[in-house]
Amino acid sequence: MNLSKYRKNKANKGKLIFETLSLNNILQHIMYNNILSQKKENILFLTINRPSQLNALNKETITELHQCLNKASEDKEIRVIIMTGAGEKAFVAGADIKEFADFSISEGMELASSGQKNLFDLVEKMPIPVIAAINGFALGGGLELALASHIRIASNNARLGLPEVSLGVIPGYGGTQRLAHMVGRGKANEMVFTAGMISAEEAHQWGLVNHVVEQKELLLKAEEIAKKIIKNSGVAIHAAINAINANYTDGINGFEKEIEEFGNCFGTNDFKEGTQAFLNKRKPIFPGK
Repeated sequence: MNLSKYRKNKANKGKLIFETLSLNNILQHIMYNNILSQKKENILFLTINRPSQLNALNKETITELHQCLNKASEDKEIRVIIMTGAGEKAFVAGADIKEFADFSISEGMELASSGQKNLFDLVEKMPIPVIAAINGFALGGGLELALASHIRIASNNARLGLPEVSLGVIPGYGGTQRLAHMVGRGKANEMVFTAGMISAEEAHQWGLVNHVVEQKELLLKAEEIAKKIIKNSGVAIHAAINAINANYTDGINGFEKEIEEFGNCFGTNDFKEGTQAFLNKRKPIFPGK
């Protein structure tokens, strides 16, 4: 069965909706105000659905993403999350500025602190991989959301940047830290200080995105990678996420964390199944524990 097709509903002011090919193809569809959540087999397709605002992140959207991601982390059937934006113009074009234009210093600090805790750190620490399918603008909080994801794929029309200094503020959802880790201090400084955007191809050259494809191929490429991930042990992938993240966490020795997670794998049923399958020259059927 092909991935559920997208189509524009002109009667609904161009809002992107899902055209369901088969009820059996969709195992879960939870209604939210600002996001679309659709489970197909072992993949959760999560769409930020505010196209008229270029999918800007407001408080309600962040709350809904937090709720949806927490539910997904508890669902043993979900092995990969593919996150994208509604429409063809934007993944997420930043935060909703009108919500915090009059904030005080303390309110600004709380905005960044709660946002990092409730969404951006949550994405980075998810026990299952999150693939950001960047379809258009990924600016400010949008790029920060992509940076927190484990894998990034961009359409060839994507533009990425952290333009916050043009508003008299700096990135507050982890952008100054994660961008520098990914592209180096020099390039991060340039992107932040100039408030400029880079193309998908330049982002690929700097290692900021893993792949660049035609927009019509974006979700198909994300699903292709997701299916490769699903073939492997989910328990081992969770351990790998923990070990890789440790290298970027203050006060944690990444090598020691790797040793710990490596050892823990030996006590899992997935390890027993994987090794027995290898020795018996068959494909493993991982129990996920």
